[in-house]
Order: sequence, then structure tokens, then C-alpha cells
Amino acid sequence: MAKISSKGWVTIPKEYRDKYDLNPGAQVQFVDYGGILSIVIVPEDPIEAAYGMLRDLGGAPVTQEIVEEHQRELEREEERAGHVVCS
Repeated sequence: MAKISSKGWVTIPKEYRDKYDLNPGAQVQFVDYGGILSIVIVPEDPIEAAYGMLRDLGGAPVTQEIVEEHQRELEREEERAGHVVCS
């Protein structure tokens, strides 16, 4: 638990600063999730932090899975329209 100072400051407890490697100069963002106020750490390099996040979806690259799903959707639409589907 923390108190808000008269200037609106809040001190992040040491155990959390250590756990999340928050050092002076680190940036955080305040996010309102429908009545829940969260502090989210802003990575120093967002590109590096996001690298690989979308790489895997059940063993297949995400983009490949999207392409395959799109192809299946096109095939279903062609079948509904009475066209012959060629793979």
C-alpha cells in the first residue's frame, strides 16, 4: 500500500522496484482498465521488447496461419457460390 503525496507522487515499494528492475529514469504508464488503475512498465526499446511476440501460434508462424485461414475462407465462399475450388 502507498500514500499519494500532496504533489500526487507515489513511491513504488523497493521490493517491486527490485523485482521489475525499475531504476531512476525508468518510464511507467498509467492505464485505466475500467476502474482498475495499473502501472505498466514502458520498455526502453519497445521494438526489441516486442520482438518475437507474434512469432508462434501453435507451432506455425502467425502470418502463415493467417494466410491459411484466409485461403480456407475463400474456399468456403467459392463453395457457397457453387464454384469449383482448385488448390
